[in-house]
Amino acid sequence: MLGALCLASMSLVSPQVKAQQVTVRASIDSLQLLVGEQTKVHLEVSMDADRKLQLPVIRDTLVRGVEVLDIAKPDTQKLNDDKRWVISQEYTITSFDSALYYLPPLEVMVDDEKYRSESLALKVYSIPVDTLHPDQFFGPKTVVEVPIEWQDIDGMVYSIILMLLFGAACVFLVVRLKNNKPIIRIIKIEPKLPPHQEAMKHIEEIKANKNVQREDPKLYYTELTDVIRTYIMERFGFNAMEMTSSEIIEHLLQVKDKDSLKDLKYLFETADLVKFAKHAPMMNENDMNLVNAVEFINETKQEEDVNAKKEPTEIKVEEKRSKQGRIALMCSIGATGVGAAVCLYIAVRCIIDLFF
Repeated sequence: MLGALCLASMSLVSPQVKAQQVTVRASIDSLQLLVGEQTKVHLEVSMDADRKLQLPVIRDTLVRGVEVLDIAKPDTQKLNDDKRWVISQEYTITSFDSALYYLPPLEVMVDDEKYRSESLALKVYSIPVDTLHPDQFFGPKTVVEVPIEWQDIDGMVYSIILMLLFGAACVFLVVRLKNNKPIIRIIKIEPKLPPHQEAMKHIEEIKANKNVQREDPKLYYTELTDVIRTYIMERFGFNAMEMTSSEIIEHLLQVKDKDSLKDLKYLFETADLVKFAKHAPMMNENDMNLVNAVEFINETKQEEDVNAKKEPTEIKVEEKRSKQGRIALMCSIGATGVGAAVCLYIAVRCIIDLFF
């Protein structure tokens, strides 16, 4: 007896549970229309993904007086990890007769079972007519002149400006390519300092570097004697850089007396001892040799006109345009030509859209 009651209860509950798994809803965008206006009816079916759905078959009318203009393709939305589906469909409708229309429920089939949506209503109004002046007709209105604003022509103006710039650049490059003139470079050569000024400049640098004088006497005397040798070579005209110290003194004796070269000779002898005999001179000895070098330069320097100022020398160098240069010119011509053509096309399109 108890088992029979349980079976009966299950038979009553199961259809309700199954029915709850399917919901059908219908809605309409606008409940009121003027004659000839359109609105949309939306059908939405929610069901389990493993069930089979058959949507209603609607022809050209929902009810008499309400026409169906378009039926959209069904759209499926998947929910709960693809376990639940929501299928929706739209119907575009209109009416040309004023009335209050009752739209019956939309019926769908799910696994051979019928489910219905709620019913809808649609009120269609006629367009009001002037019954007091039935013979009064209004002619067509004149064309309204719309003023041209900047945003209507800015694209055209910018395109024309860019087209002119690209075109001018293209013409300039073509002329350059046809002329094939050599490239002229102007090299400016600054006047060389007099030998005594150049030597004094380097001596000041040596004097400023106290660490070399204290820690590396060999480097100190090498730099100092190199400055003196360079000065002698440029001042007296013989290659002192390739001579020994004694050979330099012998050449200088031809233009200077022996007493005036005594200090210079001592400088060279000290430098040779430091470089070849590892002699370690005192700091005051280093300073004295530096002073002797300065005095020798000042005594033997060639006096120049103070008012005479040497100007930089400019040299013009002509270079033939290379093959790479011609290729670069041709590529530039092509790029500017394409840019001008694109700008012309945009400008023409803007003119057509604006005036035609």
